[in-house]
Amino acid sequence: MSPDDTDTSLRAFRPVASQPAPRRKPSPPKAAPRPREEARPQGGDEGAGGQPPRRRPPPPRRRAPKGRPGRRLPWWGRALIVLGIWGVMVFAGVVAYFAYDLPEISQVAQFQRRPAVTVLAADGSKLARFGDMRGETLEVSEISPDLVHAVLAVEDRRFYSHFGVDPIGIARAAWTDYRTGHMRQGASTITQQLARNLFLSPAKTMRRKVQEAMLALMLEHRYSKDQILGAYLNRVYLGAGTYGVDAAARTYFDKSATQVNLREAAIIAGLLKAPSKYSPSANNERTEQRMAVVLATMVDAGYITVDQAKAVVNQPAQPRANPAVEGDGRYFAAWVADQVNAFIGPNHGDLVVHTTYDAKMQRAATAHVAEILNGPGVAANVHQAAVVIMAPDGAVKAMVGGRDYDESQFNRATQALRQPGSSFKPFVYLAALEAGRTPDDLILDAPYKRGKWEPKNYEPGYMGEIPLRTALAHSVNTATIRLLESVGIDRAIAAARRLGITSPLRRDLSLALGTSEVTPLELTGAYTAIANGGRAVFPYGITEIRDADDSVLYQRKGSGAGYAISAVEDANLVRMMMGVVQVGTGKSAQLADRPIAGKTGTTQDYRDAWFMGFTADYVTGVWLGNDDGDEMKRITGGTLPAKLWKAIMTDLEQGLPVRDLIPLQPAAVQDQAPDGPAVPPLPTVETAPLDGAPTAAATPAPGVPAVDTSGQVKPEAVQKEEDQDDDKDVPPADTASKPDPIGDLLNKLKKEQ
Repeated sequence: MSPDDTDTSLRAFRPVASQPAPRRKPSPPKAAPRPREEARPQGGDEGAGGQPPRRRPPPPRRRAPKGRPGRRLPWWGRALIVLGIWGVMVFAGVVAYFAYDLPEISQVAQFQRRPAVTVLAADGSKLARFGDMRGETLEVSEISPDLVHAVLAVEDRRFYSHFGVDPIGIARAAWTDYRTGHMRQGASTITQQLARNLFLSPAKTMRRKVQEAMLALMLEHRYSKDQILGAYLNRVYLGAGTYGVDAAARTYFDKSATQVNLREAAIIAGLLKAPSKYSPSANNERTEQRMAVVLATMVDAGYITVDQAKAVVNQPAQPRANPAVEGDGRYFAAWVADQVNAFIGPNHGDLVVHTTYDAKMQRAATAHVAEILNGPGVAANVHQAAVVIMAPDGAVKAMVGGRDYDESQFNRATQALRQPGSSFKPFVYLAALEAGRTPDDLILDAPYKRGKWEPKNYEPGYMGEIPLRTALAHSVNTATIRLLESVGIDRAIAAARRLGITSPLRRDLSLALGTSEVTPLELTGAYTAIANGGRAVFPYGITEIRDADDSVLYQRKGSGAGYAISAVEDANLVRMMMGVVQVGTGKSAQLADRPIAGKTGTTQDYRDAWFMGFTADYVTGVWLGNDDGDEMKRITGGTLPAKLWKAIMTDLEQGLPVRDLIPLQPAAVQDQAPDGPAVPPLPTVETAPLDGAPTAAATPAPGVPAVDTSGQVKPEAVQKEEDQDDDKDVPPADTASKPDPIGDLLNKLKKEQ
């Protein structure tokens, strides 16, 4: 055996541990060697010792030393990878959650047009229009460039450079909001707004915002920028029921969107922020201020020059092709429009509604309400008002539903339930007249107490036994309560119902003080029945409804509910109410040239103040107060409400002939009282509560004794109603100077020159 054979054999059987892997530079890969036969020992078929040769074991795998780069990540690296994987999974889940109900953008939402309802005044002039209106669908290239630039300047000046969502705009809005401490800027692009308008609800939720962004990305991927902008301009809401810039241009300026000038373009673009607030048909001052802001933004964006902006700002305000309802009759128009479906059903096309509206009366009512609220009402803490002007047949001629329709569409004339105070007392005295009393019958004015309930008069002291006419003229609480106790609550409620009071009425003695709530409209309608000789009326504003083909769908017929009061009783009640104005609490409402009748009303803590009155021509109801029930500063029905009533009626009666307040009654009207329960004699001395079975037909007001038909009482706590004869004016408050945004714009433009 040769030495070489011996070395080979030793190497073959040497333990693995004794063969450390040699360190050597990596060599380029070699071609795989051909398989060869195992080496056999020379000189025979068997190796040393007669054992067959064995295969050489493969070399051991070499492990990379610790710390060698690229071989194994540290623990924090592996944690980041795991977190990244989980983050991707969560993000995918969130996207799937918000995307599962996304609409298909290829199927653009169809515009469902509401039928248009055009409301006309009594003289045939256009009062208002409700429903939806769309103009022509225009390409971006067809729309006035000034209008396109104005919209881009105020809504999305980076529209042509972002991808549907604007990160720069979002960052800028966030920084502005952070700097100012409150939300001042939005960051929705035009594409996002289009996605919301087409497919989503306006609800301010995280789900809507995420879906809005997703849809914006999809829209940008599928459509061109001009297609997206064109869809937005043709569909965006711009007030007065108009959708799209062409409909807005035709509504406000009587021209196509292809023809609007720079001034008109700035006004239309300004509507995007708040269509109702900045509408040209609502408030010219706000419209001009917003227009100035839009022009300044266009200058900043580089669309127009400083001189162009100055030229537009310095132009005088131009009249609109569709001006505002004269005197702001939108409360009346909205009240009428809400009744249309009740007359002809909900399924109808475009309609024309003829009404009883009188623009002259509306102007008078609106102007005088503004004078009171912005003048003496400021110091007196009076923030809201309601006025209803009605003809003797129940036709509503004008209506003020609040201080400002733009700020609040809640109609206080038709929707607000307020306590009428002493203006409810005529119904109690009517019940007494129907029961056989006369205006000269005596009633006791003295301290009154039933259990814990001890109502007071506003004026200190008591007059003893006084005629009914005096008790009503001076609004004596204790006397009226005794009268109601004697006559019976059911009889008084029945009288109020016949005259048109439909709201729930409490069956307790506080009814005499007007604690049951009513609306100004129904109370005015009830007074109209007294003013017109006793005929109950249904207050109405619609005389005729026609469809688009001019076919009559509804026409008012009839004259009301018929006589509810006999001629003699009505005449006696009117004379008693004339005394309220001549010598009682309503003297501030006196007209110099003609007789009037009416009644004041004030509720507890001066929360409500009323004057309800009428001439031979019109019935007008006035209410002053606050929506939150905050008390006024000693304002009663005989002060500001009576003065407001007088101012309105002075304008209404100008030029009309003087007529007797008590008209001649038809001979067919019988002068007997309606059938009813027997009435006990009037009390003349203070008496203890009457015994008898309690009434279970109604729930008494808290703290007020309940009474049944015959006058039986259940004692409880205290209710106080106040009325006074006070002719003193409330001093007007100083008015603060108003900001001048147009002047601010001019200053800004000068600085930029």
